[in-house]
Amino acid sequence: MKKMDPAVISKNINRTIKTARLFDVFWERWIVHGLDRVDLEKARPHLHSLEEWQMTWAKFAKEKEYMARELEREHRYGEAEEAYRQTALYYNLNYWIDPMYSKKKISWYKKCLQFMNKADSLSDIPTTYKTLVLQDQSFCSGRIRIPENPAGVIIIVNPIDSSKEELYTYEMDFVQKGFITMSFDGPGQGETFLLNDVIGTRVRWESFIHHVIDFAKGTYPDLPVHLFGTSLAASWVLYGSSNKNVDKSVAISPAVELERMNMPGYFLSRIDCSCSLKSDEVPIPEFKEIEYAAPVFIFYGRKDGMIVNEEMYRLYETITSEKQMKEYEEEGHVCNFKLKEIRELTIEWFTGQQQLEGEYRQ
Repeated sequence: MKKMDPAVISKNINRTIKTARLFDVFWERWIVHGLDRVDLEKARPHLHSLEEWQMTWAKFAKEKEYMARELEREHRYGEAEEAYRQTALYYNLNYWIDPMYSKKKISWYKKCLQFMNKADSLSDIPTTYKTLVLQDQSFCSGRIRIPENPAGVIIIVNPIDSSKEELYTYEMDFVQKGFITMSFDGPGQGETFLLNDVIGTRVRWESFIHHVIDFAKGTYPDLPVHLFGTSLAASWVLYGSSNKNVDKSVAISPAVELERMNMPGYFLSRIDCSCSLKSDEVPIPEFKEIEYAAPVFIFYGRKDGMIVNEEMYRLYETITSEKQMKEYEEEGHVCNFKLKEIRELTIEWFTGQQQLEGEYRQ
């Protein structure tokens, strides 16, 4: 595991918490992933330190757990499932806030796993768990949800500082429309990082993406395999579009080369805890080497402060397969408040209800 300076990490955590307390935009990601706005308004005034952050979100997690158990006793299993998933999300916040590997971070993550698995046990959609072995013998853990009579497989690639448990709303939308979902923690993420001791590098991510795609096609050879991801995960979706087993890909606000992005300083410091930032190892694809095969649908917010318009258009021009880009004038990075619509458009495109039409804007 990487050695980090605790003083640097402490400063990073404090800066992150201050950002969370002062700026509404910080919470967009968590709201669209299931955070209750009422809980956020109650919690936010108390977030002044790491200890207060963890105590606050643990308190709300226990409240969600109590609600879930009451709903379960009343046989309201669908509502109980959702409450357990929110419980897991709140523990995920405590796992996420401290980026450095530690026993305490592992403890918070195991609570997240516990309640996500509890929610899975109540769901009408079966969930299985799988570990893939990469070429360097690294272990990457994942979850697979399998509806009846599936129309295809959607591999959800998770953003670099996420875990597979965070994006459960994506899973729910896709499985309800008849798609198998596969969501694995890549190198430097969630279970793969904390429990399997695997940090993120470019080579490991290249191996990881191909392993998941080939596993999906090998397991479900008669079904189309699609990719879906946001931000840096979207960059790896573009990379994965070179794999012959991919039918279609959706990339939302794909990150570009590190030197071409307006990456927040605190974010880079966080990523340095679980990934290599050496120039030849940083886990961002070599875009110029991608040999595109699958059609690609890109979504982009024109108020993206991390990847400015010119950089997105430059990246778009390098895509040599069939492509289309839909832009949202008022959205920022990853188009947070259009994600529900984007997932609906994604399903229409994956099922052939919508065809590529070239570039257009909204």
